[in-house]
Formats: sequence, structure tokens, C-alpha cells
Amino acid sequence: MTTLVIVADIQAKEESGTLVKAELEKLVGPTRAEKGCIQYDLNQDNDDPTHFLFFELWENRELWQVHMESAHLKAFADATEGAIKKTVISEMTQIA
Repeated sequence: MTTLVIVADIQAKEESGTLVKAELEKLVGPTRAEKGCIQYDLNQDNDDPTHFLFFELWENRELWQVHMESAHLKAFADATEGAIKKTVISEMTQIA
């Protein structure tokens, strides 16, 4: 079975960086406890405090999809409504 790699690139609106960061940090503990989560690391750009990146490893896509429907992700979406400029989620497979 191939491990699923997720890179989630999140750009908060300039005035919302602190809010988005706080809400992203709330996702870490519950997500790391989820079935299928191998790695879930939140990163912040050193030059742009409104730019965040999650690097994630999941046992498979099905378990990641369960995560995407989780209560904590829905709470994040509600708390940050209108605060995020752009989100790009890439599903990847490690090849080397």
C-alpha cells in the first residue's frame, strides 16, 4: 500500500494571520490522533507570517478523506470563514 503525501499550502489574508495561525494550531493534536495519520506538521513561512504549510503523511487516501470530514476541520472552516486568501492542497506519492 502506498503512503499518501499531502501538502496543504494556506495563505491567510494579511489582517487575519494571527487568527488563522491560532486555528491551524488547534488542528494538530486532534489530527495526529486520527487513525491513519503518520505525520502532520504545520509550518510557517519565515518571511511571510500569513503563509502556512502542512506536510502530511497518511496510510491511505480513504483515511485522509475521513480526516477531511472531521469535526475539527469543520470547526476550523467556520472559525476562519473569510480569513483565508488561498488554499492549495496537493495529493502526492513519494517516488524516491
